[in-house]
Amino acid sequence: MRAREPAVSDFVEGGGVRVGYEVFGEGEPAILLLPGWSIMTSRQWKGQVPHLARRFRVVTFDARGSGRSDRPAHPAAYLDRELAADALAVLDAAQVDAALVVGLSRGARHGLQLAALAQPRVAGLVLVSPAMRGLGAPHPTRTVHSFADELATEEGWAKYNLPYWRRDFRGFLEFFFGEALPEPHSTKQLEDAVGWGLETTPEVVAMCDAGNEIADTAAAEDLTRAVRCPVLVVNGSDDRITPPAWGARLAELTGGSWVVLEGSGHFPTARHPVRLNLLIRDFATRLMPSAPAPSAWTRAAVRRRRALFISSPIGLGHVRRDLAIAAELRRLHPDLEIDWLAQPPVTGVLEAAGERVHPASSELASEVAHIDAQAAEHELAVFDAFRRMDEILLANFMLFLDVVRETAYDLWIGDEAWEVDHFLHENPELKTAAYAWLTDFVGWLPLPEGGEREAELTADYNAEMLEQIERFPRVRDRAIFLGGLADIPDRDFGPGLPGIREWVGRHYQLVPFVPGYDPAGLDREQVRQELGWGSGEPVCVVAVGGSGTGEHLLRRAIAAYPEACRRIPGLRLVCVCGPRIDPARLAAPAGVELLAYVDQLYRWLAASDVALVQGGLGTTMELAAAGRPFVYVPLRHHFEQQVNVHHRLRRHRAGRRLDYEQATPTRLAGALAAELGRPHHPRPIPPGGAARAAELIAQLI
Repeated sequence: MRAREPAVSDFVEGGGVRVGYEVFGEGEPAILLLPGWSIMTSRQWKGQVPHLARRFRVVTFDARGSGRSDRPAHPAAYLDRELAADALAVLDAAQVDAALVVGLSRGARHGLQLAALAQPRVAGLVLVSPAMRGLGAPHPTRTVHSFADELATEEGWAKYNLPYWRRDFRGFLEFFFGEALPEPHSTKQLEDAVGWGLETTPEVVAMCDAGNEIADTAAAEDLTRAVRCPVLVVNGSDDRITPPAWGARLAELTGGSWVVLEGSGHFPTARHPVRLNLLIRDFATRLMPSAPAPSAWTRAAVRRRRALFISSPIGLGHVRRDLAIAAELRRLHPDLEIDWLAQPPVTGVLEAAGERVHPASSELASEVAHIDAQAAEHELAVFDAFRRMDEILLANFMLFLDVVRETAYDLWIGDEAWEVDHFLHENPELKTAAYAWLTDFVGWLPLPEGGEREAELTADYNAEMLEQIERFPRVRDRAIFLGGLADIPDRDFGPGLPGIREWVGRHYQLVPFVPGYDPAGLDREQVRQELGWGSGEPVCVVAVGGSGTGEHLLRRAIAAYPEACRRIPGLRLVCVCGPRIDPARLAAPAGVELLAYVDQLYRWLAASDVALVQGGLGTTMELAAAGRPFVYVPLRHHFEQQVNVHHRLRRHRAGRRLDYEQATPTRLAGALAAELGRPHHPRPIPPGGAARAAELIAQLI
C-alpha cells in the first residue's frame, strides 16, 4: 500500500512508445521527479512524493524500459533526447508550464539536458548524486572493465558486464545496489531496489546504458554552462557510484549551491529521506510565485503548556491507556493543553472522549489499512508488514515534523509512535521539545517459520535501534516500559546482541501495565443490567480488535455457537466486530448478537462470563485485570502475540491459549466451556500505572 495514491495515473505516447506517468497533489511550483536508469522505477521517489505533494503538484514517470512504461527493442529508443521528449510530453499532459526538476544519478544528467533544451519549462534544478562522467576523473574505487566482452573474473565491478548480466542479473543488481547503499542497516532499501531492477531485462538496461549522448568533457561542460535556472547539487560523501567531486564541479559550472551529506551513499532519497525532503521543499519554496503567508510567534514565557500525543492506531488498547495517562497528566498540570496526532480508528475514541484531535491528523497515511492489506486468514506476519510500511511511516513522520514546526509544544509523547522515534534518532537535530516514549514490548523477535532470513533481518533492525539509542540517549527524555522485567521473554536481540530484559532494565523506567480503566471502580452487575443481560444468564463476548484481521475468528465463533450452547445452556454470544468489519457480512443465528464498534469495550468484557479474543495485549490484559476467564487465539506469524503476549499472560496466569489451527468450532466450544468452569486465580496487575507514567512524563514540562 502506498502512503499517497496518485490523483492521475495515465500514459503519454511518443514514437509508438507508451510512458506511464502519475500526478500527486496541488500547488506551485510543480515538481517533476525524473527517472534515471531503467533499473529504477518511479517508485524510487516513494520517500519524497507524499511529503512534497502536501504543498506542491508532483509529477513522476517511469523511464522507457522500467515500471509501467514500454520496453522497446531498438537502442535508438533509449537515447537521452527521447527521455527529454518524454519528460516534456508528461509536463504537457499534466498541464504544467514550468517545474522544479529533480534528478537522481543519471536523472541529474537528464535534468540538465531538459533545462538546456526547454529553458522556460525548468524553473529550477535539484541534482542528487549526479552521474556526469565528463566532469572529472573516474571514481577512485571503481575498476572499469569491458562491458561487452566475456571476462575472466566475476569479482567486484567485473559484474558491470553484459555477459554476466545475462547469466546472473540478480547478482549484478545485488552488487550494484550494495555499492549504492553502503550505509549499515540498508536491508529494506536494497530489497526494494533489487525488486525494481528485476522488473526489466539486461538487454533493456544495456540499451539504456548506451543512450548517453554526453560523450566527453567538453560536451558535459557546455551543457552545464547553458543552464540559466537556480541549481542545487546534493552529494553523499560516501558515494561509491559517482564521486562527490563531480557534484562540486557541476555546482561551480552552473553557479549553483552544493550540499554534501556526510556519511551518505548514492541514494539519500532512500537512506536519508528526511534531510533530502527538507532540502527539496525549502528550495521549491524559494521558487514559489507568491510570498509565504506571515507567521506569528509567542514569547515562551507566556505560552500555554502544550503537549502533542501521538497514539499508535494498531490496536485500540494504546488509546485507552493513553487517555488514562492524559487524565493523570492534567491532574498534575491542570493548565496543560493536549493535542492528539492520530488516525482512525483511534480518532473515533478520542472524539468520543471529548479530546482535541489535531486537524493535520486527517492527512496521516493509514497504518491500519496497510496492516489489513498485509493480513491473511487470521494471519499477520507483523515484522514483514512493518518493513513494508516504510513509506507510510516516513510520510507520517514528515507530517509530524510539519505540525511541531508550526506549533511550539513543550512535550511530545509517543505511544509506540515508531516513525517519530526512528526518524528522530536518525535526525536528532530536529528535536525541539521534551520527548517521552511509551511501549509494552521491545525488540523484534523472529519466529521459527521465518527461517534464517527473518532471524537475520530482525537482528539487523534491533542492532540499528540499539546503536541509535546508545549514540543519542538525549533523544528520549523518558523511555517508559509498561510492565515489569519478568513480563519480557528471556530472549536476546540477536546473535552477539544483549539480552532484552537486561537492556530494558538499563534504558527504561518501569511502570505497571495500564489497562485503560480502573477495575476496582467498575460495578459488574450494574453494567450487566445496563446492557440488558440477566443476572444468571451466561454471556460470551467475542472481540477482535480495531483492525480487520479478526473476521475469520468471528466466523468460527458463530459456527461454534450451537455446540457452545449445548455445553453452556442458555449462552448468549455477543460478537463485537470493531470499526473495520461490517457485521452485515456475517450471518448469525438466533442467540448471536452482532455489534459494530463498541465504545468502552472494557465494560462489556468485564461484565461477561467468558470471552473469546485475539492475542492482542491490550484486550487480554483488560480481561486479566477484570479477573474474567477468556480464550485467546493469537494471530499466526505475529511474533508479539505468539511470544510476548503469550509469555505475559502465562506469567499472570490469565487466559487459555488456542492456536488457530486447533480452533475448530467443536474445540472452540469446548475451550470456552472449560475456561468458564475452571477456578481463576490470576496474578493481580499492580494499580497506579497511569499515575506513575504521568508522574514521570510530567517532570519534563
